Amino acid sequence: METIYHPAPPEFLLLLLSSFMIGVSKTGVPGLALFAISLSAMVLPARASTGIILVLLICGDIFAVIYYRRNVIWKHLLRLFPYAFTGIFIGYLLMGKIRDEQLRPLIGIIILIMLGLNFLWKKKSDIDLPHKWYFAAILGLIAGITTMMANAAGPIMIIYLLAMNLEKKEFIGTGAWYFFFGNLFKVPFSTKLGLINPYSLKLNLILLPGIICGATAGILLLRKIPTKVFNIVVEVLTVVAAIKLLIP
Repeated sequence: METIYHPAPPEFLLLLLSSFMIGVSKTGVPGLALFAISLSAMVLPARASTGIILVLLICGDIFAVIYYRRNVIWKHLLRLFPYAFTGIFIGYLLMGKIRDEQLRPLIGIIILIMLGLNFLWKKKSDIDLPHKWYFAAILGLIAGITTMMANAAGPIMIIYLLAMNLEKKEFIGTGAWYFFFGNLFKVPFSTKLGLINPYSLKLNLILLPGIICGATAGILLLRKIPTKVFNIVVEVLTVVAAIKLLIP
């Protein structure tokens, strides 16, 4: 069944702002995407938002992978992909069986726990947990499930990239390729569920300028942010996003 939605002018402006924030998050400030998704959820029905946001995210991913194509650490992705794709398939099977309001608080709790662990292993050099295979397996599965069901894998992936201790451009570039492949993998499932359809794609096309402007702004912003400040901003935004997920 296709999901059809026609936003009124004030709602369209909010969606355009959401698109701009998605663009910025993809090329400059990871963590903003979840706020953009929350903003769009204010005006879009739950079913319609999933497919519309997914295509907007992919558009942002395209800009990011093109611009940061030389700033990717493939070894960190290759060990994550099998578990993430498995998680996406599990999320597809769980669609309709677990409600969004049940999933989001759980995601928030997991994010806060992982942020605490991330702080711990940065303080103790003898802890090598981030480079263990099961670290990638656990986060990959969680990210896959949450991205399929709620487009909310951003904070999970941020924790993974923070644990890898990457320079800011490598952080953005590695994350960009992960989300590009992961979001493309979701398209057939979302299309089969009717979440992506001619009506949603038409709205995506109208909102594309917001993505373009946001992606450009993100690139310019990242150039001016030192790596240390970048990591602090990302961590703070991730904490705020996790708390927001915990609040109904």
